[in-house]
Parts: sequence; structure tokens; C-alpha cells
Amino acid sequence: MEKSIDLTLRIWRQNGPNDRGRFVTYEAKEIDTAMSFLEMLDVVNADIERRGEDPIAFDHDCREGICGMCGAAINGQAHGPDKGTTLCQLHMRRFNDGDTLVVEPWRATPFPVIKDLAVDRSAFDRILQAGGYVSVRTGQAPDAHAVLVRKENAEEAMDAAQCIGCGACVAACPNASAMLFVSAKVSQLASLPQGHPERERRALAMAEQMDREGFGYCSNHYECEAACPKEIDVRHIARMNREFLRARVLA
Repeated sequence: MEKSIDLTLRIWRQNGPNDRGRFVTYEAKEIDTAMSFLEMLDVVNADIERRGEDPIAFDHDCREGICGMCGAAINGQAHGPDKGTTLCQLHMRRFNDGDTLVVEPWRATPFPVIKDLAVDRSAFDRILQAGGYVSVRTGQAPDAHAVLVRKENAEEAMDAAQCIGCGACVAACPNASAMLFVSAKVSQLASLPQGHPERERRALAMAEQMDREGFGYCSNHYECEAACPKEIDVRHIARMNREFLRARVLA
């Protein structure tokens, strides 16, 4: 049977990238433990609005753990304490009555704060755009087995394709590295024959764009893998490094 709990929330409030920002304390009373974390914030925002104050801004969309929109750090952990879980899928039964939760946005220079817990992750979009296209033949759809793919290659590509681009890897990394995200996108296509025609250009362009955006290099702490809600393997970073070196040699 679900129960209710009372929480103290220390929420980061910031009006924009040029505002200094600050923590503001809120009391969350009688929170149903069946709620998700974002539903809890909805309840808190309703109380804030009833007082005529500005509600807490936070990113969200599908609330099903697949869109990559939501994200915040709870007590220093990206997406909260549960492994392999997005913030929207974290439930309040994970916390105890009387807990104090410190909630703040992703902390990374390439992710400037838009407002409160919402950050600008368009740097990821520009990295993807730098990756360009995949050459395919037009016309009638090919037969399913026209292009043979080894089982281990298909599984590696599917593992990488799970990345939802939420940015938790950047927020968790002491160096604000985006290498897990970028490597997932590079490895996904490099593992399949359909991605081979542009593999060298793609690896160079995405790595160079990552540097231009101001992300740091891999810190080898493996915090990115630990924070990733889709549990993307850090082996993809090694794959991206090989792809980058290969492209530099062949360039």
C-alpha cells in the first residue's frame, strides 16, 4: 500500500545563464510515494503558483524514459539514485519521510542554464548535425537479408542506438566530457555496413565539433556509464577513439 511522505527540497533557481542563481528551500507535504519525481515537482509547482510565485522550470516531454528531455541532479547524482533510470521514471517511494533533496541542473559549460533546472543542450544537436548523413540507395526497399550483418555487430549497434541524448554522462563526468554520447552515435553507424561510406568523415567531424562546443576529454572515471539511464557501455568510447585514429591516418 502506497503512503505519503514529507520532504524538504533545496531547488536551484536561476533566471538565465547570466544570473548567479541560488538554492531555494521548499517543503513538499504529503507526497504520494506512487508519484514520479516530475509529478512531485508538479505538485510543488501548484503550491508555488497558488502563492503567486514563479513555478520551478524543468525539462520534460514524454515522461516515459525514452525522449531524453528530462534531467536534473538529485543529491549530486544525475537522474537520481536509481541505476538505469531517467528522472521521469524515478518514483518517490525511493525516498524516506523527512529526507532533504538537493535538486540542481546539469553542471557543464556547454549546457548553459535556460532557467532553474532547464538547460540548453543544443550542443548535442550540433554534434549530430556535424555527423551528416548515411548514404542509401533510393527506390524500392531492399530485402531484409540483402545486407548481411554479423550478430555481434548488430548487438553492438543496438546497444549504442539506445542513447537518448539526455546529457547525464556530461553532468556526471568530472571533466564534462561528451565522449559517451558522441561515441554511441559514432559506434552505432560504424558497427553497420550502411554506415561505412562516411565513417572517416563522420568520426572526424563529430569529434571536432565536440571540441568546439567546449566539452572536456574522457576522465576515465566511468561516471558516465554509471549515470547513463540506458547503461551505454564505455567500450564505445574506445571504439570512437579507434575510428578517429583510423580517420586521421586515412585522411
